[in-house]
Amino acid sequence: MTPATQRSISDEIARIHAEAEPGETRTWLDFAPYRSSVLRHPTKLPLAADPEDVELSAPVFGQSDVDPTEADLTLHPQGEPIGERMVVTGRVLDADGRPVRHQLVEIWQANAAGRYVHKRDQHPAPLDPHFHGAGRCLTDDEGRYRFTTIKPGPYPWRNHHNAWRPAHIHFSLFGHEFTQRLVTQMYFPGDPLFPFDPIYQSITDEKARERLIATYDHDLTTHEWATGYRWDIVLTGAHATPMEDEHV
Repeated sequence: MTPATQRSISDEIARIHAEAEPGETRTWLDFAPYRSSVLRHPTKLPLAADPEDVELSAPVFGQSDVDPTEADLTLHPQGEPIGERMVVTGRVLDADGRPVRHQLVEIWQANAAGRYVHKRDQHPAPLDPHFHGAGRCLTDDEGRYRFTTIKPGPYPWRNHHNAWRPAHIHFSLFGHEFTQRLVTQMYFPGDPLFPFDPIYQSITDEKARERLIATYDHDLTTHEWATGYRWDIVLTGAHATPMEDEHV
């Protein structure tokens, strides 16, 4: 990132912070340093839809619809993936700290080299034939989810010169229908790319940004097998996890 680009991002961050009300957290939709946000956000008013029609085509998730093995992204019939094996777990909670039970949680991520299994990802990093990068599970009676996966690598993106995304995992949470979907990202502690990432920096409140960072847990870490991270997701309230849907 050039000094001029960094100044531009810093100036834009200062502007949106100044516009936010005291104690308000915003995740900005039209955020100039994150170039594709300007191109991808809706520009017209939403269309009204009959909720009953939506429900007819919406999913109804149950225990039989999600196999327990889908939560282990390291399983592959031909071999094991390359990279740091880790367990990511946490609870999905409401504003009062109550568990959100039996909800579908999906994740997708890059591999250890920072490459997605996607035809549009063509940057020169190797694909791992033993890692597909997607998984899902249902929260239990305590609102808990758990995944076994590989720590993703950072990767370049074409937002600006020398642009790199911090290592992260995408999370999608469903209620009982498609209209209840929420999407967010989980990051890892101490990432040096945080100050340079416009997506992470588009959240106005520093404490809200910190709620996107998982905590390393040595008790969760397994001897000679996997490191452990904990990350709770709060859906509503003053301590809610910032979601990509909360754009303004």
